[in-house]
Amino acid sequence: IDPMVTLYHWDLPLMLQEKYGGWKNESVIDIFNDYATFCFQTFGDRVKYWITIHNPYLVAWHGYGTGIHAPGERGKIATIYSVGHNLIKAHAKVWHNYKKHFQPYQKGMMSIVLGSHWIEPNKSEDALDISKCQQSMERVLGWFAQPIHGDGDYPEELKNEFSFLPHFTEDEKNYIKGTADFFAFSFGPNNFKPPNTLPKMGQNLSLNLREVLNWIKLEYNNPRILIAENGWFTDSHVKTDDTTAIYMMKNFINKVLQAIKYDNIDVFGYTAWSLLDGFEWQHAYNIRRGLFYVDFKSKKKERIPKSSALYYKQIIQENGFFPRESTPSLQAQFSCDFSWGITESVLKAESVASSPQFCDSSLYLWNITGDGLLHKVKGVKLKTRPAQCTDFVSIKKQLDLLEKMKVTHYRFALDWSLILPNGDLSVVNRQVLRYYRCVISEVLKLNVQSMVTLYHPTHAYLGLPGPLLQKEGWLNQSTAYAFQDYAALCFRELGDLVKLWITINEPNRLSNVYSRSSNDTYRAAHNLLIAHAMAWKTYDEQYRSFQHGKVSLSLHSDWAEPANPYFESHSRAANRFLQFEIGWFADPIFKTGDYPATMREYISLKNRKGLSYSSLPSFTSEEKQLIKGAADFYALNHFTTRFVIHEPQNGSQYEFDRDIQFLQDITCLSSPSRLAVVPWGVREVLRWIKKTYGDIDIYITANGIDDQSLDNDELRNYYLEKYIQEVLKAYYIDKVKIKGYYAFKLTEEKSKPRFGFFTSDLKGKPSIQFYNNLISNNGFPADYSVCDPPNQEKQCSFCLFVSQKKPFIFFACCLFSTLILFLTIIVFHKRKRRKRLK
Repeated sequence: IDPMVTLYHWDLPLMLQEKYGGWKNESVIDIFNDYATFCFQTFGDRVKYWITIHNPYLVAWHGYGTGIHAPGERGKIATIYSVGHNLIKAHAKVWHNYKKHFQPYQKGMMSIVLGSHWIEPNKSEDALDISKCQQSMERVLGWFAQPIHGDGDYPEELKNEFSFLPHFTEDEKNYIKGTADFFAFSFGPNNFKPPNTLPKMGQNLSLNLREVLNWIKLEYNNPRILIAENGWFTDSHVKTDDTTAIYMMKNFINKVLQAIKYDNIDVFGYTAWSLLDGFEWQHAYNIRRGLFYVDFKSKKKERIPKSSALYYKQIIQENGFFPRESTPSLQAQFSCDFSWGITESVLKAESVASSPQFCDSSLYLWNITGDGLLHKVKGVKLKTRPAQCTDFVSIKKQLDLLEKMKVTHYRFALDWSLILPNGDLSVVNRQVLRYYRCVISEVLKLNVQSMVTLYHPTHAYLGLPGPLLQKEGWLNQSTAYAFQDYAALCFRELGDLVKLWITINEPNRLSNVYSRSSNDTYRAAHNLLIAHAMAWKTYDEQYRSFQHGKVSLSLHSDWAEPANPYFESHSRAANRFLQFEIGWFADPIFKTGDYPATMREYISLKNRKGLSYSSLPSFTSEEKQLIKGAADFYALNHFTTRFVIHEPQNGSQYEFDRDIQFLQDITCLSSPSRLAVVPWGVREVLRWIKKTYGDIDIYITANGIDDQSLDNDELRNYYLEKYIQEVLKAYYIDKVKIKGYYAFKLTEEKSKPRFGFFTSDLKGKPSIQFYNNLISNNGFPADYSVCDPPNQEKQCSFCLFVSQKKPFIFFACCLFSTLILFLTIIVFHKRKRRKRLK
């Protein structure tokens, strides 16, 4: 370990303060130089890095201006700048002393630690705001950096603003200029608190260390930089679980690494602040900044490593940040019958119109009076034909999009409230049912199978028929029986064309709707489970034998990771999240027929402590038998990984019962809607499902990211590649039985996060081609595909082309035949004429 020694970190001897007035007196400059000489003589043979003064801005401004630092004086503005003037001259004198008398044989380097905030303009394109930010930086960092690292004088901004600013002579400028062997920089809470003492100039404070390093590079000719002080703080009651400090450290060091890697900034070292908890000046013992916890009330004052110390140790060992992916990228393929799909939300049948041209027997004249309207011709009736699927205008658009996607499967949802507007079988909207049947049958002509979702509720649209909503919706068990009737109708009307059914999409997310109390949430979930199980049983007993389909429900299944891996309480919280989020519905179906024991026990524990009055409903023995095994595969929607901390909460709400809180890792690549891109999370959740529920078939029924770009959605390409790569690892290495992957989603809606491969006006994005390549390669093959289609399949693709282009081919044949006939007649007449002439 190399010692890096600071000569003065605000510990001025009291005698110098009382006798000379401290740094207000120029006499202290020579005294400081004498002290430095003694240190060089005593320790210089072992010290290669010297710091003269730590953060002179704080010494001058808060020591002799605001009085919140030692010596606690509240002086005039002129006094503050006089102190700063003396500190700069003291530093320069010591640097020249070392350079002349000690550096030739001790071979050390010397600098001064300069601290600063960072500030960003309110409006990045506003020249006035940018100018104000520059002024703010010059008044804090430039005050000391410009004389030492620049031209030897104060910034023009300061000289123009303050007439009382001390002046350097030309000799002093040349003497001070360049008196640092590297740029030592401090960036932490001391430079931001209290904020009202900073010259913010009406702009925004920021913790972006990368940006301020870039500013230093541009202002001072790309110097070598040492981060001499960096870190954050926790409140005094926090002991060793300083999770916030971990993520602040991760963010800061990550920004330094980005500055080195992408901006070519010459940062050669990083120093975390600080080793131990201690007395923090005006904050006294109310905050803690150490990597090691100290109990100040203890006699022994034990030093106990915090989680930030363990994390910093890991960063040092790895010399940065290693990707979490446990194995390198695979070159392999999925099984040849793997389902490559695209997911869409509810298809709104009422928003599509069928063309009346073949079913209306009337004849119309258009625009005869210049009004742009159709006028019926009385007394004229035309021949009509039966309605056809091609009459639906929107289906052609759907087919065009699916053809471009080149998928094998298409997942979409029916609208329960449209099919059964009364909530029961008294009124069945046959037109809507015919529309959905047409979608499925026309999609099949593209060799695309449909995965149909019966019920797809959202936060904004619960999707229940009106009469059921009026009867409290899913709080009323009669809704479960109504759903069973609805499901049976769909199986009967559409089941001959559908092999994969989803009963309910993300029932574990309806807690956001039924959130009046936890008991409402649990009651609604209870009825949703029973509804699904009855629908599955209906299909199993009445339709499976001849329709040969499979039925499940789709669960939102994000992975949970302990925010602080060094604390067992965070690991338990992550597991608790999985039980409350996934096990809540998956355990009854795939495991025991009942809710997870972990969930019941935790709620009971909170009840005994008086922290919650929640109560999970109980299943009867008949209901357990009904629910257990009521799924033919596991369907999951996965989008991100959540970082979870244990946070005790009081109250009878589903969210409070879990005692967890989510932490946003700001260093993690995220989407505009703040979804963290954590590819390895999908592999973790797939392995967890296999471990928890056995070797069952799994379909990933929705996976995607929002990307703001309309013409270059690079984030979506990156997301698809990395997530599907992790899915492939789970399939190939972990032997998880993954049967299909469905990207989310086909089209996006206006004014919502942009998840779609197509815009709301059906314009395609570049990620379509990327997904096409993944599908055609069936993964990430090495040199050749084991699933290349045989000749028969290639012929079938030609047959498919013929079937799709029948009208065009028929027209072409007619045209060709007419042309041949026309040529024949011409030739015949020419010959006849020639004979007549002879």
